[in-house]
Amino acid sequence: MRKEYDFSKARNNAYARRLTKQVTLRLDAATLDYFKRLASENGIAYQTLINMYLRDCAAEGKRLKLDWHPGHV
Repeated sequence: MRKEYDFSKARNNAYARRLTKQVTLRLDAATLDYFKRLASENGIAYQTLINMYLRDCAAEGKRLKLDWHPGHV
């Protein structure tokens, strides 16, 4: 490794906006198994598949029909 590097000719990363951010997400086992199985069938990582699915939901403005009542399982 060099002691110094010359970044005078460096330029901004055109793909920086597409970088991912690490988060912790809790999923039930059945949901995780579903995405792992689907990802395996398509030859991609399950994290990538989940991200693609969520990105599509966001792009399409999809919303869940929630019928959730606090305190009920």
